Amino acid sequence: METRADILVIGAGIAGASVADALASSARVIVLEQEERAGLHSTGRSAALFSETYGNAMIRALSRASRAFLASPPDGFCDTPLIRPRGTLYIAGEDQLGRLRALEDGAGAFERLSGAEATARVPILRPEAAAAALYEAGAMDIDVDALHQGFLRRLRRLGGQVVADAPVTALTREAGGWTAATPQGEFSAPIVINAAGAWADPVAGIAGLAPLGLQPKRRTAALIDGPELDFAGWPLVIDAEETAYFKPDAGRLLISPADETDSEPCDAQPEDLDVAIAADRIERMTTLSIRRIAHRWAGLRTFAPDRTPVCGYDPRAEGFFWLAGQGGYGIQTAPALAALAARLVLREAGELADLETALAPDRYARA
Repeated sequence: METRADILVIGAGIAGASVADALASSARVIVLEQEERAGLHSTGRSAALFSETYGNAMIRALSRASRAFLASPPDGFCDTPLIRPRGTLYIAGEDQLGRLRALEDGAGAFERLSGAEATARVPILRPEAAAAALYEAGAMDIDVDALHQGFLRRLRRLGGQVVADAPVTALTREAGGWTAATPQGEFSAPIVINAAGAWADPVAGIAGLAPLGLQPKRRTAALIDGPELDFAGWPLVIDAEETAYFKPDAGRLLISPADETDSEPCDAQPEDLDVAIAADRIERMTTLSIRRIAHRWAGLRTFAPDRTPVCGYDPRAEGFFWLAGQGGYGIQTAPALAALAARLVLREAGELADLETALAPDRYARA
């Protein structure tokens, strides 16, 4: 096992895997993963949807820039399509029509639907919950595992290394390089990339840096039996105020209360109350009567204070690079954000240069 590299990446979730892959053709890369396998937390629990209307303007720009990769990945990257048609239907009751108009004005790429047209697409919708709707035809399901494993496989083919069961317990810089202490031994490189997701601020603390204020937030999901209808082709349905959503998933319906509960970095678990809230909100949106939860889980979505990812070198510590705070958008933005991060790590010019200042970790000090 190699212990010296050009670049250490802390975290093997979608952020760490994608940036390590993007760098591996130009540098020797070692990825340190605290768990027994990569993607155990947020990445492995994501029910990701690709949407060009999702998130703030920065997220939408990164999503648009990722679409070509997701639609047509490089030869040999994966054996199955990364994205499949799904669509998203934003519905609104009479008291939510203002919010629906704001969504349309802020993002575009929508088709307006009447309440009758919305319920024709998804017959279980209650008319009072769907007085009008917006439909995003270009929204896609993402095969998260295929994308994540594609990055990891290509990383290894290019000579990169992933070390599991290797939480970083100390991170020090001396003699021009960083040394990371782990239960698997010490690893060193001139550059360290903090792609630790919910643990990104604690990792910075280990390196002696004050936190940026990244906040993990718990999101709950559950699977329920669907109606006695052919619902496999239904879109994801979400109310205009984003308080609940559902979509087909492996022969069942995935439901969520779209919760964002502050959490410490942890192995997130679903709370009974959040599952009950999800069921209640879905029953109010639809004619379903939910009597059984087939499966439930939770994951952490970690946001920067301005809900925009952090990507760039920290001016407080030479060679310390942040790639964190992707929130709930890390899967759909991974190809573009990893390419941008790799270019910044190597200090190369390239695309998306207009995003660099807005993503830089020192933006809070500038503000």
